[in-house]
Amino acid sequence: MNALRKWCVPLVMIAMVVGLLAGCSSSEESDAGSEGDTVTLKMIESLTSPNRTKLLKEMISDFEEKNPNIKVELISPPLQSADEKIAQMMMAKEDIDVLEVRDQTVKQFSGNDFIEDLSPYVDKWENWDTVNENAKGNALFIDDTPYFIPYGLYQKTLFYRKDWFEEAGLEVPKTWDDLYDAAVKLTDPKKNRYGYSFRGGAGSSDYVEFTTWAYVGEDIDPEDGYFLKGSDKNMFATPEAKDAMNMFVKLYEDASPPDSVSWSYPEMVQGFTSGVTAMLIQDPEVIVTADEKMEEGTWDTAPLPLGPSGIAQQAVGAAGWGMTSYSKHKDEAWKLIEYLSNPEQNLYFAKNNSLIPIHTTAADDPFFKEGYFESYIKMNENTEQYRAVNRPVDYQGWGEFRGDAEKDIQALLLEKTTVEDVLEKWSAFWNEQKANK
Repeated sequence: MNALRKWCVPLVMIAMVVGLLAGCSSSEESDAGSEGDTVTLKMIESLTSPNRTKLLKEMISDFEEKNPNIKVELISPPLQSADEKIAQMMMAKEDIDVLEVRDQTVKQFSGNDFIEDLSPYVDKWENWDTVNENAKGNALFIDDTPYFIPYGLYQKTLFYRKDWFEEAGLEVPKTWDDLYDAAVKLTDPKKNRYGYSFRGGAGSSDYVEFTTWAYVGEDIDPEDGYFLKGSDKNMFATPEAKDAMNMFVKLYEDASPPDSVSWSYPEMVQGFTSGVTAMLIQDPEVIVTADEKMEEGTWDTAPLPLGPSGIAQQAVGAAGWGMTSYSKHKDEAWKLIEYLSNPEQNLYFAKNNSLIPIHTTAADDPFFKEGYFESYIKMNENTEQYRAVNRPVDYQGWGEFRGDAEKDIQALLLEKTTVEDVLEKWSAFWNEQKANK
């Protein structure tokens, strides 16, 4: 879920805010605050960037106009240390009312009773019914309890060079086999052209992960993503996992730049936008980069390639807004969360932050229905083929595995080990994790 680490930049001019926010429903206006003392909410963000902070301040300003007795103080710590800072502040019961909660932090925050169960508010929220299933799944990830309301989703899709495909007379890939065949045909090292933006460096285990899910298909337990349904057997012990790993290696060897053995997010995106590679699988913030650096009409997006069983699966990431369990202004904090989460504001925030919006109504907006986001909306609407899977983040060895897996992948690509040995090692690791859980 690279998007949860790299984050986003605006898609459209901030100048749009006046027109959009002016059109927000008057039903969101609060009659609280016509009398009495002003309440000051302290709100802290995690995935901080200058453009996003500016956007939030614009939206907060509009909220304050509609709620004259509520003021919001936005705290924007540096991105690199933000989650640690938030955890420290809550541990010390420092004055925070609304905070950014991520799929990577919700377990820690809820497990320490730092954040509030929003069920009493969600039960009365008229827009909960239009929140899409992937967003609800993230909101309810811990104990089926809404500890935060997502502001957007982070999913992968296929970016491809439309002009290269048309020139070669190729169809847009629908399966992993299609993708491999097209990638090989579009590879010409003499022209410094390669079919695929491979990721062999940091984050490479993400790509092994969703490729394996696609190959194992129906048998994957969506609630315990490295294991099979109704079984303690892990996915790395299956013959399909070997097929997936062989595909992963073939894509590198036959259709990717040699130096992509060490590529991470910046390099693989640069490979695509600079005209070196024909295809890239990445998160939606790449839309902004591609739109800025590539000529219109030369590229497009498509749904993820399907595995042999006709399924594509991925971990759908999310972040959103929650409130502290010890806030002295919970009703006012919910007012802010509700405002930011309602369809109009969420749509605006998603457009300007290059996110997948959380409401099903966004599918009717031409920006998402007809543009580069169309592939994401299609996947979210077709949940039979494009499925969300939970990573095994609640296992003690999750962090250890991520680090070790990247080293194993490097060794595999450099021919210092074999597919069979890697899978045997990973399978043994997860057998032990299951036994000790």
